[in-house]
Amino acid sequence: MAAETKLAAFAAGIEADRDAVAAAISTPWSSDQVEGKVSRLKVIKRQMYGRAKIDLLKARVMAPA
Repeated sequence: MAAETKLAAFAAGIEADRDAVAAAISTPWSSDQVEGKVSRLKVIKRQMYGRAKIDLLKARVMAPA
């Protein structure tokens, strides 16, 4: 049993969040598309930090990917 190995803390965490884990496995939707948009925005902001004003940043963010 996992509770008797080095994975005991992990197993205890999964057991404590059993409902959340079951919901994550059984629901047909995910937030992948949202996370992708957030990652793209963060990359653009990092690339342009200190180089441009808000108008150019807005143009890059709103441009088709």
